[in-house]
Amino acid sequence: MAKTNDALKILQQMTSEDPEMEEMIKESSFNAELAQLIYRVRMQAGLTQQQLADRIGTKQSVIAELEDAEYEEHSLLMLQKIARALNQRLEVQLIPIAIEENRTEQRSA
Repeated sequence: MAKTNDALKILQQMTSEDPEMEEMIKESSFNAELAQLIYRVRMQAGLTQQQLADRIGTKQSVIAELEDAEYEEHSLLMLQKIARALNQRLEVQLIPIAIEENRTEQRSA
């Protein structure tokens, strides 16, 4: 095994033989990416968490949870509300796993 400082490659090497661990990492990565997306779009709109919460009829603490990388309870309805409040369109795609794995391999190469 070649030495590397790339954290993603190290994780991939460590988990390649443990499908359960690999799935947990994929799920955590997805949650973190979604949280970062909500944060980034809110900031681009120049809104505080409270202002976004007011626009969609919820509490600031709910927005804080949605922007937490460890939050796992994202709902499509809430994402649609956020998208509308930020003048965005929400797109959802189902991508065959083989294509997704190929994209992941290309990014880490």
